[in-house]
Amino acid sequence: MTVESVRPKDANATEEPPVAGGAVPFLGHGWRLARDPLAFLSQLRDHGDVVRLKLGPKTVYAVTTPALTGEVALSPDYIIAGPLWESLESLLGKEGVATANGKLHRRQRRTIQPAFRLDAIPAYGPIMAEEAYELVDRWRAADGVLDITYESFRAAVRVAARCLMRGGYMDAHADRICADLTTLFAGMYQRMVVPLGPLYKVPLPANREFNRALADLHVLVDEIVADRRASGQKPNDLLTALLEAKDDNGDPIGEQEIHDQVIAILTPGAETVGSTIMSLLLVLTEHPELGDKIRDEVKSVVGDRQVAFDDVRKLTYTANVVTETLRLYPAVWILTRRAVADTELGGYRIPKGADLIYSPYAVQRDRRSYERNEDFDPDRWLPGRSKDVPKYAMSPFSVGNRKCPSDHFSMAELTLITAVVAHAYGFEHASESDPRPRIGITLRPRRLMLRARPR
Repeated sequence: MTVESVRPKDANATEEPPVAGGAVPFLGHGWRLARDPLAFLSQLRDHGDVVRLKLGPKTVYAVTTPALTGEVALSPDYIIAGPLWESLESLLGKEGVATANGKLHRRQRRTIQPAFRLDAIPAYGPIMAEEAYELVDRWRAADGVLDITYESFRAAVRVAARCLMRGGYMDAHADRICADLTTLFAGMYQRMVVPLGPLYKVPLPANREFNRALADLHVLVDEIVADRRASGQKPNDLLTALLEAKDDNGDPIGEQEIHDQVIAILTPGAETVGSTIMSLLLVLTEHPELGDKIRDEVKSVVGDRQVAFDDVRKLTYTANVVTETLRLYPAVWILTRRAVADTELGGYRIPKGADLIYSPYAVQRDRRSYERNEDFDPDRWLPGRSKDVPKYAMSPFSVGNRKCPSDHFSMAELTLITAVVAHAYGFEHASESDPRPRIGITLRPRRLMLRARPR
């Protein structure tokens, strides 16, 4: 697949995209992105395929159609940069696979990719299943209201750490990692849409809490690396691969790159997968008939034994529930890129250095791409119907060389956890539950408090 096959370029394009309405002095469109970003981004396509936004003093180009978001993701004219990545830099650094570009990114992909090969993922199956059933057992013993934010992130961190870093020592770190990331991802979104620069260094309570969480997470990562080195062990996992990786000159990679790579492993494993588990449990609560159908499928495929990794590919309805959840509630709901050359997009001129923004949430809910676009319908992913979805209208793991390397790993994990949990329990909201979207760098329910009813 080449970029040219998405849309031919017009090197002579000179027209600038239209400016979206609703800007206010000084803050521009940032106040709308801070106040109700999902609604704001979802209506931008009505104003054009590409529109200009003002975020403080900056002009940002919003891309609204599936074809053009695919072009941006695939084209070498756009790199990982812009407001999102600038806000994440204090967490992810500049030398991890999530933020690097060019030769460094390609080398890092080669280092981590073996851990996520299709033939490597079954080896993680027993750990995924063990953690899923440990979750079920914890909830049975709890016999009360469950804090689903805590439970989801705990499960996600444990799966990522045990599969990719073979770390029993992670048990003591999981709670701290989850708490730190919750604080950081909320603060980073505010820094992206309202870029007030020096004001975020003022020692206000919110800034102090953000800085405390950031410092603690970096300390945790250093402890993880130090623990592995002190153990003298070299299990066949991703952390060992990083500690033994070489740069382009054949020398060991630097400590900062190792640190940033571990952050890049833990962050999606905790924040994006944890957010998706929360959204899946919200879906099972608000659509109990889905849990009934998943339970029936598990009984048909698995029988009376426990669900195992080898069952995942047969649990097609369960996988479709996961896919539809990823469509309507993508954890990564906003992305940015930067143009590295004067180029054209959708017939409009995009100058070198311009920042672009697009929203998988808006694209995946667009009425022009999906019938009954706001309805939760797992059957839209049946083979006979999924072919009607426009290209790039569904890309929760991104596309091209920035595609999430753990996409198959995450789908297997989410499908297995959903099958195990839905087979064991039905759910209902507790009185203190608040399922409204929580807007941060990632998207998840605000405060999900559930009662689990054994089936």
